[in-house]
Amino acid sequence: MSKPTDVIKLLLVEESVEEAERLTSVLRNAGIAVRATQVRDADELDAQLQAQTPDLILAGTALGLDEVVQAANRGGKDIAIVAIVPELSGEILTEVFRHGVNGAAAYQQAELFVGVIQREFASLNLRRSVRRLELSLAESERRCDSLLESARDPIAYVHEGAHVRANRAWLEVFGCADFEELQGVSVLDLIAPEAAGDFKALLRSLSRGEKPPASLPIKMRRADGSTFDTVMEFAPASVAGEPCQQIVLRQPLANPELAQQIDTLRTKDLVTDLYNRQHGLAELERMVAAASGGAPNQILLLLEADNFREHLGEIGLGNADLLLGDMANLLRRNLESTEHIAFRFGDQTFGVLSPALSIDAANELAQRLCNAYAEHDFDIGKRHLNLFVSIAGVLIGEKNANTQAVLTQVGAGLRDLQQRGGNQVAIHDPGVRDAALLAEAQQLRERLEQAVKRGQFALYSQPIVNLHGVEGEFYEILARLVDDKGEVLPNVFLPVAEDAGLMLAIDRVVIAKAITTLAEREKAGRHTTFFVNLTAPSMADETLLPWIAQQLKAARLRGDALVFEVPESKVITQLKAARSFVAGLRQLHCGFALEQFGAGVNSFQLLKHIDASYLKIDRSYMQDLPKDKEHQEFIRQFCHQAHQAGKIVIAEQVENAASMSILFTCGVNFVQGNYLNEPEKILSAA
Repeated sequence: MSKPTDVIKLLLVEESVEEAERLTSVLRNAGIAVRATQVRDADELDAQLQAQTPDLILAGTALGLDEVVQAANRGGKDIAIVAIVPELSGEILTEVFRHGVNGAAAYQQAELFVGVIQREFASLNLRRSVRRLELSLAESERRCDSLLESARDPIAYVHEGAHVRANRAWLEVFGCADFEELQGVSVLDLIAPEAAGDFKALLRSLSRGEKPPASLPIKMRRADGSTFDTVMEFAPASVAGEPCQQIVLRQPLANPELAQQIDTLRTKDLVTDLYNRQHGLAELERMVAAASGGAPNQILLLLEADNFREHLGEIGLGNADLLLGDMANLLRRNLESTEHIAFRFGDQTFGVLSPALSIDAANELAQRLCNAYAEHDFDIGKRHLNLFVSIAGVLIGEKNANTQAVLTQVGAGLRDLQQRGGNQVAIHDPGVRDAALLAEAQQLRERLEQAVKRGQFALYSQPIVNLHGVEGEFYEILARLVDDKGEVLPNVFLPVAEDAGLMLAIDRVVIAKAITTLAEREKAGRHTTFFVNLTAPSMADETLLPWIAQQLKAARLRGDALVFEVPESKVITQLKAARSFVAGLRQLHCGFALEQFGAGVNSFQLLKHIDASYLKIDRSYMQDLPKDKEHQEFIRQFCHQAHQAGKIVIAEQVENAASMSILFTCGVNFVQGNYLNEPEKILSAA
């Protein structure tokens, strides 16, 4: 799936402006960021395709599918095409796919339409990623070829015992003029007769899929019959997509025991005597490769002391290595199986890789380790220390067979445990993630239901700064769930609240708190305006306006201290209710703002139906604003058109000084963002 921050560039081949707006709004209401352009004939389609390459084309009523497909395919562009049809049936789908279209969705089936768009955009991104990877692979292979030919060590690649490739150094060692003399020749033919038996045994083990030794001392034979001693080193590789073995010939060392000691030192951490990070990550990559092939029960654990830095102040930096060494010894003693690979992952973080451990056994091991540290006294100098550790783990399977993904998951798990107080264990299983999310959502729903009854929502405010010196204070109000279990941000609880039908009640709690806070500020002589987010269900609630009027009257607060803001996409899908609601706000002298405005097909057309005083530019145009000339030009035209219509323009999510300067020159009236001020908690009576 696409990331939430991805913006899908849509090209709608559709006659009706209303239908194009509706389709765009359906996607935006589903949380998908889109930037849409509408075309009505073949000339407009060709012009748009020459000007820019969209991600998806929605083929509606304006042109036939053949015309759309032919236009999209010109120039070799990869553009996903989705046909918008009156209904879905086997006959219609057959006809659609016969034209070479990627997918189809019906006009009125909103959920299916959203799913098709997400699938096709994800598929498009996957194709783009594959092309980037192919280019990267080709470049890597080119560099490897160059390094291979310039390498001084003899290197060959063998498949089923036969040569498939060799570098110049290998050819010179065996007296060959070019590779044709060795192509297809068995490596066994290059082994001295007295060593042939051992090498045949090695080839048989390789044919059974067994892992070759890291190195093999052996005697080899040149073309002239002379022999020489060497050491073979093996590594898995591929040539032309076929798996094979890489063989590198090394000069044998005079002292094999010394060579073994050197190899050991290369993989060990000197402070803890565990394996070092480099070796641990190399083993993790092998496990990930095995997981992609279906290998089960592979686990990575990360162990970190919760209060290490506190004790560091007591024992001094000079004794830190002693404490780390004792921690490593305790870890080593409590790992019963020799199959476990323990390594030092970071400063005071240790890793354990287990190639054959069920998730239940991993939980048991992690809990045993956690208890062992909690119960152990560390004697450092004259001090006796107690250390508590957090242990996070992740099951390595096909769903997360990626080294970086595994490290990200286990790292996030470790931070979460420490934020919850530490001295805990948790093993993440990608296979049961959905069930866990459902359980978390149910728990959050129960918290929300209690919070609504008790009014447990705290108000945060973020300044909306006027660039032209208008008097008064302006803030956007943001609500957070706050109860005895902690604080929950809106982006976490709002989706759950919407599914549970709690938004009407939450909106009223927030509005009531905002009015109470404004009344307190008015009494203190502060002329303040609050922008309050309103959800679509509340906008359609006919009892809300009388309730707001009653709240304003009871607080003796002027109506224009409140501005209600609703996303453009929500207004389009409930236009009748929105028009009635805005008309009622005017009677109360409250303001109205259209949020996330400007990403629709023809956003300003909406102002003919909705009397909004404020327009908030869609946040996607703030991304990389100093570098994006197209976004800058859009905002300049946006402001010109808005000011002509008598509207006030607000730019939100402003994150740097360069953007501020650009927005000022474009004519933006207000700016808002973490660069100016992060949201701060405000006091308000319940």
